[in-house]
This record gives sequence, C-alpha cells and structure tokens, in this order.
Amino acid sequence: MLIASLTTVIALAAVFGVIGYRVFKSGESAAPPAAGTTVNLPAGAKVLSTAVGDGHVVLTVEVDGAVELLSFDLKSLRPLGRVRLAPKP
Repeated sequence: MLIASLTTVIALAAVFGVIGYRVFKSGESAAPPAAGTTVNLPAGAKVLSTAVGDGHVVLTVEVDGAVELLSFDLKSLRPLGRVRLAPKP
C-alpha cells in the first residue's frame, strides 16, 4: 500500500511539474505580428503557392525564371530560410 501511494504521489508531481513548465515556458513566446505586417519579397517575385504547418509559413515564388522556397516563422513572420531551385545550365 505504501509503495502504491508513493508511486502515485511521484506520478502526480511529475504531471504537475510538466504542466507548470509548459505554462511558464509559453509565456516567453514571441509576440504575434501586428496587423498589416509586410513581408518583403525579391523584386519581380511571383507567388506560386503557400503552405502553413508546424509553426512555419513557406512561400513558393518564381524570381527570374528560378523557383525559390521562402520559409518564415508563423508567429513573428521572421525569415527562417531560403532555398533556390534553379535549372541546371
């Protein structure tokens, strides 16, 4: 009986510890972008498609005949990466 009670107390403490960690950790997240925030694309870029998932926004754009993938953070719209898919010369 003592072992079962001790195991239950330890399990509850672990659950409450994880909940507390996530509550305090989520308070440190970046503020969402203000309404009307502008993301600058390369000159002459044509947006082909967009995708949203896993905290990212990915734009597929065509610039000077080459396709680029631009990745942004969903919350802050901060640029995360850029991949250029150019035809082989």
